[in-house]
Amino acid sequence: MTPSIARTQLTADYSIPKIINGGWQLATGHALAHALDMKDAHNAFAELLDRGFDTFDCADIYTGVEAFYGQIIAERRRAGLSPPQIHTKFVPDLKDLAHVDRAYVERVIERSLSRLGVERLDMVQFHWWDYDVPGMIDTAGELMRLQEKGLIRCISTTNFNTANLKKLVDAGIPVVTNQCQYSLLDRRPEKAMTDFSITAPFPKPLHLQIQNSFQILLP
Repeated sequence: MTPSIARTQLTADYSIPKIINGGWQLATGHALAHALDMKDAHNAFAELLDRGFDTFDCADIYTGVEAFYGQIIAERRRAGLSPPQIHTKFVPDLKDLAHVDRAYVERVIERSLSRLGVERLDMVQFHWWDYDVPGMIDTAGELMRLQEKGLIRCISTTNFNTANLKKLVDAGIPVVTNQCQYSLLDRRPEKAMTDFSITAPFPKPLHLQIQNSFQILLP
């Protein structure tokens, strides 16, 4: 029997464990001294699933990680087991920001769907490298359009500051979470982000995903 793990209800029909396991360290080129043993990594993620940690984080720009998770999803389906929930990201290249349009957004989202082998992305976490480059809200709107088409379940953000997160929320983008760095050394979310997450004008408060060596969702 799968152990009972404390969970957070993000929407009426979507919940996640309090601890999300990330995949940044699995990306090509991120190994510290030598190539990773992907079989060992696969076994580690299988054990996480067995223990009830069923939600994994990755990104379109984490080379190889979406495909790695896609293999796990396919194997579990063949075995008649529940697949993991995957939180990926939409991170347009800095050099492309001024030129991101509907076709660009669709191309990246469809690529993530293909790599993961799913018909709908559980969560897409949006990042915008440079707030001085116009197009952030319009691009988020394109993600919202794909959500309405059934290709995305939850829209979230990653590494947004409070002022620009508020711009998205005020524009009607249904942001569910904001993944941000927080540690004993980096306490920036305490300045304004935590207060805003509690008062964000949606049916439930906007959750903060605290990113360190792992991600924890505040209640």
